[in-house]
Amino acid sequence: MREDRLGCAGVLLAAAGAAVAAVLTWAPRARVSVHGGFEGRQRDLSVLYVDLPLVAAGGAFVPLAVWLLTLRTLRRPWPAAAAATGALVLGIWGLLSWWTPNRPPEIVY
Repeated sequence: MREDRLGCAGVLLAAAGAAVAAVLTWAPRARVSVHGGFEGRQRDLSVLYVDLPLVAAGGAFVPLAVWLLTLRTLRRPWPAAAAATGALVLGIWGLLSWWTPNRPPEIVY
């Protein structure tokens, strides 16, 4: 029974850490949409109620799914942890390379 609790704690810790890492990676890029750029004219608050939940859920569930599938296939915790870490790193890299908030050109007089 102790091993089951330890495994559940590891899975929950991995999910929480992955969600926090994904949100902390996402937040600096979303700042432009929240503050609105020049004089707050280009505010887009949909990043808070659409993008933020998707980033947090993806950051938590993708490494968790990889962890569980690898653990079920190999039945060893260390390769599963390595695979989940790799999935998290690749997910954050994909988030940074693909998602860029809308930045309209600023007019310079």
